[in-house]
Amino acid sequence: MLKGFMRSLFEWVVIVAIAFVLSMVIRNYLIDTRIVPTGSMLPTIQLQDRLIVDRFFYKCGEIKRGDVIVFEAPEAVMKDEDLVKRVIGLPGEKLEVKNGKIYINDQALNEPYVEYPADYEFGPVTVPEDSYFMMGDNRPASYDSHRWGALPEDKILGRVWVRYWPLDRFGTLTKLPEDYLK
Repeated sequence: MLKGFMRSLFEWVVIVAIAFVLSMVIRNYLIDTRIVPTGSMLPTIQLQDRLIVDRFFYKCGEIKRGDVIVFEAPEAVMKDEDLVKRVIGLPGEKLEVKNGKIYINDQALNEPYVEYPADYEFGPVTVPEDSYFMMGDNRPASYDSHRWGALPEDKILGRVWVRYWPLDRFGTLTKLPEDYLK
């Protein structure tokens, strides 16, 4: 009887250990979750939205303009914090903000997801190699690259894959228009 109990206990310990290791691998290398604490991405992402972040994507794919990503905040801005913003400028591009619009290499960016345009002028600047220019969709309320500069690629943690809460907004984020600057 005791032998059967010990065997059963051992099996449960092994199952729990395997589950723990798998959950750590999944969370650290494949997917993660985030709760959005600010309104810097309004209206695309609302306060307290829950997001699933694809951590594997950038290890085998390319970063594209329009991707909504999670990244480590620059240390000069916030220590040990992660932020959620949209990729606006790619390496080597000239970027400027004027009259509430974003210009990439002197071409206006079509941004239907922006409800609150920038109320400031910025640039022109050239995005350094291996860096990206990040901006929140709620331009007047976003502390982003127009304040702290381009984000080094090695700070990127992953791409927002899906919003899972609240359920009435479950799904992927805004699909970009066909004429979105490539």
